[in-house]
Amino acid sequence: MADRGGFRGGRGRGGGGGGGGDRGGSNRGGGRGGHGGAGGGQGGHQTDLRPKKENILDLSKYTDKEITVKFQGGREVIGKLKGYDGLMNLVLDEVKEIMSDDSGNQTTRPLGLIVARGTLLTAIYPMDGSREIANPFQAGED
Repeated sequence: MADRGGFRGGRGRGGGGGGGGDRGGSNRGGGRGGHGGAGGGQGGHQTDLRPKKENILDLSKYTDKEITVKFQGGREVIGKLKGYDGLMNLVLDEVKEIMSDDSGNQTTRPLGLIVARGTLLTAIYPMDGSREIANPFQAGED
């Protein structure tokens, strides 16, 4: 253990990478990390080869229109889309949360302006052109 100072750049003994105690910093900071220079020959960035990432949905056509958003966990809201970003975070205004109980009764409560986090969204659909229909898979009562 007494020789450790020489191997790890400790002060004293005059050996190692401590620079002999002059604190001038002649060799400090350089030499670590391998590749130096400006972009070097190998391992340069290949940004030109990758296609530009785009959103799966084009939400620009739904701006200032009423949409329904469903979240993980079952929550559902209706509101006007005011903005969005590349991570599908949504800004909705005039939002109403739709709550359903076990018997199928729906109630709403106003939320106002919200930011919906994109990682929690499961479905987004516009209210324009949408209407509720009877469930075709539900067995008719005889």
